[in-house]
Amino acid sequence: MQRSDIDSAFLAFPGSPPVEWLVSPGLTAYDDAVAFMEQRAAAIRDGSAGELVWLVEHMPLYTAGTSAKPADLIDPDRFPVFRSGRGGEYTYHGPGQRVAYVMLDLKRRREDVRAFVAALEAWIIRTLAAFNVRGERREDRVGVWVVRPDRPPARDGSPAEDKVAAVGIRLRRWVSFHGIAINVEPDLSHFGGIVPCGVSDHGVTSLVDLGLPLAMADLDVALKAAFVDVFGPAATLGIDPRRLAG
Repeated sequence: MQRSDIDSAFLAFPGSPPVEWLVSPGLTAYDDAVAFMEQRAAAIRDGSAGELVWLVEHMPLYTAGTSAKPADLIDPDRFPVFRSGRGGEYTYHGPGQRVAYVMLDLKRRREDVRAFVAALEAWIIRTLAAFNVRGERREDRVGVWVVRPDRPPARDGSPAEDKVAAVGIRLRRWVSFHGIAINVEPDLSHFGGIVPCGVSDHGVTSLVDLGLPLAMADLDVALKAAFVDVFGPAATLGIDPRRLAG
Protein backbone atom coordinates (compact mmCIF):
# COMPACT_ATOMS: atom_id res chain seq x y z
CA MET A 1 0.00 0.00 0.00
CA GLN A 2 1.30 3.44 -0.90
CA ARG A 3 1.67 5.88 1.97
CA SER A 4 -0.94 8.59 2.30
CA ASP A 5 0.27 11.86 0.85
CA ILE A 6 0.45 13.82 4.10
CA ASP A 7 1.78 17.35 4.06
CA SER A 8 5.45 16.92 3.24
CA ALA A 9 6.60 20.55 3.40
CA PHE A 10 8.97 21.05 6.30
CA LEU A 11 9.86 24.71 5.97
CA ALA A 12 11.68 26.63 8.68
CA PHE A 13 10.05 29.52 10.47
CA PRO A 14 10.08 32.82 8.52
CA GLY A 15 13.36 34.69 8.92
CA SER A 16 15.45 31.55 9.47
CA PRO A 17 18.81 31.57 7.66
CA PRO A 18 19.31 29.28 4.65
CA VAL A 19 20.43 25.74 5.33
CA GLU A 20 24.14 25.36 4.61
CA TRP A 21 24.89 22.93 1.78
CA LEU A 22 28.19 21.09 1.45
CA VAL A 23 29.48 18.44 -0.99
CA SER A 24 32.64 16.53 -0.07
CA PRO A 25 34.77 15.06 -2.87
CA GLY A 26 36.21 11.55 -2.71
CA LEU A 27 35.37 9.04 0.01
CA THR A 28 34.67 10.15 3.57
CA ALA A 29 35.55 7.88 6.49
CA TYR A 30 32.39 6.82 8.32
CA ASP A 31 33.84 7.38 11.79
CA ASP A 32 34.83 10.91 10.81
CA ALA A 33 31.36 11.59 9.44
CA VAL A 34 29.63 10.45 12.62
CA ALA A 35 32.01 12.43 14.82
CA PHE A 36 31.37 15.56 12.79
CA MET A 37 27.59 15.08 12.82
CA GLU A 38 27.61 14.66 16.60
CA GLN A 39 29.61 17.87 16.97
CA ARG A 40 27.51 19.81 14.49
CA ALA A 41 24.17 18.68 15.95
CA ALA A 42 25.28 19.90 19.39
CA ALA A 43 26.38 23.22 17.91
CA ILE A 44 23.05 23.65 16.11
CA ARG A 45 21.18 23.06 19.34
CA ASP A 46 23.26 25.59 21.32
CA GLY A 47 22.96 28.16 18.53
CA SER A 48 26.62 28.32 17.55
CA ALA A 49 26.18 26.74 14.09
CA GLY A 50 23.57 26.72 11.36
CA GLU A 51 21.61 23.86 9.86
CA LEU A 52 23.55 21.77 7.34
CA VAL A 53 23.10 19.20 4.59
CA TRP A 54 26.34 17.34 3.90
CA LEU A 55 26.69 15.18 0.77
CA VAL A 56 29.30 12.41 0.87
CA GLU A 57 30.29 8.99 -0.45
CA HIS A 58 31.77 6.27 1.75
CA MET A 59 34.05 3.32 1.22
CA PRO A 60 32.15 -0.03 1.38
CA LEU A 61 30.67 -0.66 4.83
CA TYR A 62 27.59 -1.81 6.68
CA THR A 63 25.81 0.17 9.36
CA ALA A 64 23.47 -1.21 12.00
CA GLY A 65 20.57 0.89 13.21
CA THR A 66 18.93 0.60 16.59
CA SER A 67 16.51 -2.09 15.34
CA ALA A 68 19.13 -4.24 13.57
CA LYS A 69 18.70 -8.00 14.07
CA PRO A 70 21.89 -10.13 14.31
CA ALA A 71 20.47 -12.65 11.83
CA ASP A 72 20.22 -9.93 9.16
CA LEU A 73 24.02 -9.59 9.04
CA ILE A 74 24.61 -12.44 6.62
CA ASP A 75 28.32 -11.91 5.96
CA PRO A 76 29.87 -10.09 8.95
CA ASP A 77 33.42 -10.35 7.57
CA ARG A 78 32.73 -8.84 4.17
CA PHE A 79 32.99 -5.15 5.10
CA PRO A 80 33.45 -3.14 8.31
CA VAL A 81 30.27 -2.97 10.40
CA PHE A 82 29.42 0.19 12.36
CA ARG A 83 26.79 0.63 15.08
CA SER A 84 25.33 3.90 13.91
CA GLY A 85 22.76 4.94 16.54
CA ARG A 86 20.28 5.90 13.82
CA GLY A 87 16.85 4.35 13.53
CA GLY A 88 16.29 1.34 11.31
CA GLU A 89 18.16 -1.88 10.63
CA TYR A 90 21.18 -2.85 8.53
CA THR A 91 22.12 -0.87 5.46
CA TYR A 92 25.06 -0.58 3.07
CA HIS A 93 27.07 2.46 2.07
CA GLY A 94 29.69 2.53 -0.66
CA PRO A 95 31.06 4.26 -3.75
CA GLY A 96 28.38 5.23 -6.25
CA GLN A 97 25.82 5.90 -3.53
CA ARG A 98 24.99 9.49 -2.60
CA VAL A 99 24.61 9.86 1.14
CA ALA A 100 23.05 13.11 2.37
CA TYR A 101 23.49 13.81 6.07
CA VAL A 102 20.71 16.11 7.19
CA MET A 103 21.31 18.25 10.28
CA LEU A 104 18.15 20.28 10.82
CA ASP A 105 16.60 21.90 13.87
CA LEU A 106 13.06 20.57 14.05
CA LYS A 107 12.18 23.15 16.70
CA ARG A 108 12.48 25.73 13.89
CA ARG A 109 10.21 23.61 11.71
CA ARG A 110 7.86 21.02 13.23
CA GLU A 111 8.41 18.65 16.17
CA ASP A 112 6.93 15.69 14.33
CA VAL A 113 9.14 12.70 13.54
CA ARG A 114 6.65 11.04 11.22
CA ALA A 115 6.19 14.21 9.20
CA PHE A 116 9.96 14.68 9.02
CA VAL A 117 10.49 11.18 7.60
CA ALA A 118 7.70 11.84 5.09
CA ALA A 119 9.43 15.08 4.10
CA LEU A 120 12.72 13.25 3.54
CA GLU A 121 10.94 10.71 1.35
CA ALA A 122 9.21 13.52 -0.55
CA TRP A 123 12.62 15.13 -1.12
CA ILE A 124 13.92 11.90 -2.66
CA ILE A 125 10.80 11.41 -4.78
CA ARG A 126 11.02 14.96 -6.15
CA THR A 127 14.71 14.41 -6.92
CA LEU A 128 14.05 11.20 -8.84
CA ALA A 129 11.17 12.80 -10.72
CA ALA A 130 13.64 15.24 -12.28
CA PHE A 131 14.99 12.19 -14.18
CA ASN A 132 11.57 10.70 -14.94
CA VAL A 133 11.94 8.00 -12.28
CA ARG A 134 8.78 7.36 -10.29
CA GLY A 135 9.66 6.79 -6.66
CA GLU A 136 6.95 5.81 -4.20
CA ARG A 137 6.40 5.61 -0.43
CA ARG A 138 5.07 2.53 1.32
CA GLU A 139 2.94 2.48 4.46
CA ASP A 140 4.83 -0.40 6.04
CA ARG A 141 8.38 0.30 4.81
CA VAL A 142 10.49 3.43 5.19
CA GLY A 143 12.43 4.57 2.13
CA VAL A 144 11.62 5.08 -1.54
CA TRP A 145 10.65 2.25 -3.89
CA VAL A 146 10.26 1.71 -7.63
CA VAL A 147 7.89 -0.79 -9.24
CA ARG A 148 9.55 -3.33 -11.57
CA PRO A 149 6.92 -4.47 -14.10
CA ASP A 150 9.64 -6.40 -15.95
CA ARG A 151 9.89 -8.94 -13.12
CA PRO A 152 7.53 -11.59 -11.70
CA PRO A 153 5.23 -10.38 -8.91
CA ALA A 154 6.06 -10.83 -5.22
CA ARG A 155 4.89 -13.89 -3.28
CA ASP A 156 1.77 -12.06 -2.11
CA GLY A 157 0.84 -11.24 -5.71
CA SER A 158 1.78 -7.57 -5.51
CA PRO A 159 3.98 -6.07 -8.24
CA ALA A 160 7.71 -6.61 -7.89
CA GLU A 161 9.51 -3.57 -6.55
CA ASP A 162 12.99 -2.55 -5.44
CA LYS A 163 14.33 -0.04 -2.97
CA VAL A 164 16.25 2.78 -4.62
CA ALA A 165 16.80 5.01 -1.57
CA ALA A 166 17.01 4.52 2.19
CA VAL A 167 16.11 6.81 5.08
CA GLY A 168 17.61 6.53 8.56
CA ILE A 169 17.68 9.38 11.06
CA ARG A 170 18.54 10.15 14.64
CA LEU A 171 17.20 13.04 16.71
CA ARG A 172 18.88 14.61 19.71
CA ARG A 173 16.99 17.43 21.42
CA TRP A 174 15.05 17.81 18.16
CA VAL A 175 18.15 18.24 15.98
CA SER A 176 18.41 15.59 13.26
CA PHE A 177 21.47 13.82 11.94
CA HIS A 178 22.18 10.85 9.67
CA GLY A 179 19.76 11.09 6.72
CA ILE A 180 19.22 9.51 3.30
CA ALA A 181 21.09 7.39 0.77
CA ILE A 182 20.28 7.21 -2.96
CA ASN A 183 21.72 4.39 -5.07
CA VAL A 184 23.21 5.98 -8.17
CA GLU A 185 25.74 3.37 -9.32
CA PRO A 186 26.87 1.26 -6.34
CA ASP A 187 27.89 -2.38 -6.67
CA LEU A 188 24.51 -3.93 -5.90
CA SER A 189 26.12 -7.27 -5.03
CA HIS A 190 27.48 -5.60 -1.89
CA PHE A 191 23.96 -5.54 -0.46
CA GLY A 192 24.13 -9.35 -0.39
CA GLY A 193 25.99 -9.37 2.92
CA ILE A 194 22.91 -8.08 4.78
CA VAL A 195 19.14 -8.16 4.72
CA PRO A 196 18.78 -4.50 3.70
CA CYS A 197 16.60 -2.64 6.20
CA GLY A 198 15.22 -6.01 7.34
CA VAL A 199 13.21 -6.45 4.11
CA SER A 200 13.76 -9.81 2.38
CA ASP A 201 10.71 -9.90 0.07
CA HIS A 202 11.93 -7.09 -2.19
CA GLY A 203 15.17 -6.18 -3.90
CA VAL A 204 17.53 -3.23 -4.12
CA THR A 205 18.14 -1.23 -7.27
CA SER A 206 20.05 1.81 -8.51
CA LEU A 207 19.55 4.48 -11.12
CA VAL A 208 22.03 2.74 -13.41
CA ASP A 209 20.24 -0.58 -12.88
CA LEU A 210 17.04 1.19 -13.94
CA GLY A 211 18.74 2.23 -17.18
CA LEU A 212 19.67 5.77 -16.12
CA PRO A 213 23.42 6.41 -16.26
CA LEU A 214 23.81 9.56 -14.21
CA ALA A 215 26.75 11.61 -12.99
CA MET A 216 26.76 12.22 -9.25
CA ALA A 217 27.05 15.96 -9.86
CA ASP A 218 23.81 15.91 -11.87
CA LEU A 219 22.03 14.15 -9.03
CA ASP A 220 23.39 16.74 -6.60
CA VAL A 221 21.87 19.57 -8.63
CA ALA A 222 18.48 17.87 -8.56
CA LEU A 223 18.84 17.09 -4.84
CA LYS A 224 19.40 20.73 -4.01
CA ALA A 225 16.48 21.97 -6.13
CA ALA A 226 14.13 19.44 -4.54
CA PHE A 227 15.44 20.23 -1.06
CA VAL A 228 14.51 23.89 -1.51
CA ASP A 229 10.96 22.87 -2.47
CA VAL A 230 10.50 20.75 0.66
CA PHE A 231 12.72 22.36 3.32
CA GLY A 232 13.39 25.90 2.11
CA PRO A 233 16.44 27.88 0.96
CA ALA A 234 19.93 26.35 0.95
CA ALA A 235 23.25 28.14 0.50
CA THR A 236 26.38 26.37 -0.75
CA LEU A 237 29.33 26.66 1.61
CA GLY A 238 32.46 28.18 0.17
CA ILE A 239 34.96 26.36 2.40
CA ASP A 240 37.27 23.46 1.79
CA PRO A 241 35.23 20.37 2.80
CA ARG A 242 38.38 18.67 4.08
CA ARG A 243 38.43 21.17 6.93
CA LEU A 244 35.10 19.86 8.25
CA ALA A 245 36.55 17.40 10.71
CA GLY A 246 39.47 19.60 11.66
